[in-house]
Amino acid sequence: MFARLLFVALALLPFTASAELTLNLNQGVRNPLPIAIPYFHVDAGASPSFATDIPNVIANNLSQTGMFKVIDQGAYMQDAVSLAAGPKFDAWKTINAQALVSGIIKPMPDGRTRVEYRLWDVLANKQMAGTAYMTNQQNWRRIAHIISDDIYKRLTGEQGYFDTRIVYISESGPFNKRVKRLAIMDQDGYNHRYLTDGANLVLTPRFSPSTQMITYLAYVGGKPRVYLYDLNTGRQEVLGDFPGMSFAPRFSPDGQKIVYSLARNGNTDIYVMDLKTRRAQQLTNTPSIETAPSFSPDGRFITFESDRSGTQQIYVMDASGANQKRISFEKGRYASPVWSPRGDTIAFIKMRDGQWYIGVIRPDGSGERLITSSYHVEGPSWAPNGRVLTFFKEGSSRNGRTAKVYTIDLTGFNERVMKTPQDASDPAWSPPNPS
Repeated sequence: MFARLLFVALALLPFTASAELTLNLNQGVRNPLPIAIPYFHVDAGASPSFATDIPNVIANNLSQTGMFKVIDQGAYMQDAVSLAAGPKFDAWKTINAQALVSGIIKPMPDGRTRVEYRLWDVLANKQMAGTAYMTNQQNWRRIAHIISDDIYKRLTGEQGYFDTRIVYISESGPFNKRVKRLAIMDQDGYNHRYLTDGANLVLTPRFSPSTQMITYLAYVGGKPRVYLYDLNTGRQEVLGDFPGMSFAPRFSPDGQKIVYSLARNGNTDIYVMDLKTRRAQQLTNTPSIETAPSFSPDGRFITFESDRSGTQQIYVMDASGANQKRISFEKGRYASPVWSPRGDTIAFIKMRDGQWYIGVIRPDGSGERLITSSYHVEGPSWAPNGRVLTFFKEGSSRNGRTAKVYTIDLTGFNERVMKTPQDASDPAWSPPNPS
């Protein structure tokens, strides 16, 4: 459970005209924006480590996007004490900084900590943003993620994704006796913990877009069972036993329904269930295999894969099941479509000529782009701002099968592997963490 935060916007200083410093993300960023993030000033009584810990997390978050170049601390010509009184812009221009982050950390009489930051446009000599957060000292890392989100949004115009988590399947053991545990971590790999003990095989966790709730599939006694897991309380609930299910359900945008595929009487079709009434409605009914459904962010449509044309392809239909139409027509087989939180793009897996790809396509079938490839890639999941995807790659080593989780920008730039204690697969990105 998250500690509650109190925040207040800091008044902009007298030079407050709207700054022009922004990044255009549409084509990827080839020339990252130079930003200085010096150590914060810490008043007596506050934890001295916050002076370096918080700005280091902010710097790591921003630099890993590939959109920002954090200037080395050794080049800075103004220290934290001096900066607390205001920036000397000429000193920052000398080292070619275009943006600057300053911060002050103060202990409060009630035992909480006040973390204040300001974002400056160095070239225009202007403050761009400023906020103070009140929280307990144990929550410092989350404060750093929230500040990172603020800075990212102010400089790019898009929502940040740093104050989020990723749930995934942690894998260990030999290939023929793999232990799979449900695990969760912050988006930067910290605060890692296991949610299940490995007694049962678990697969394909899915986050609700509106709550801190996940579904996952577990094989209990050799039979597939779907669980609901409330991350705020740790409470687990059995949604039901589903013979013939191979993927966990996905939530509707409001978290009130789930959509899933189920094999019955030799047919695999798509169903939707109301979580309050537990009533299910069948949406497809063909002799082919329909699976991997995903809601559009407005809840009006569902994308899914089907082999009704003879090979796996991507389809879109109304949430009622009406107006089913194919949208993928290039060479290859398509699978695992997932609708972007923005609504304008669907991510997918493609298999062609012995290679696997992650790609994106518009809901009308236009604009297909392949953004990364490997021997075997699977499991695309969107960051809540629709800018970044996470997925996993499988490979082999002397010890057998390997699996690693990666992230990549929508444009195809900045592919990175995530650090996990063991092998990792089936990642799912959370919505923004609750306040």
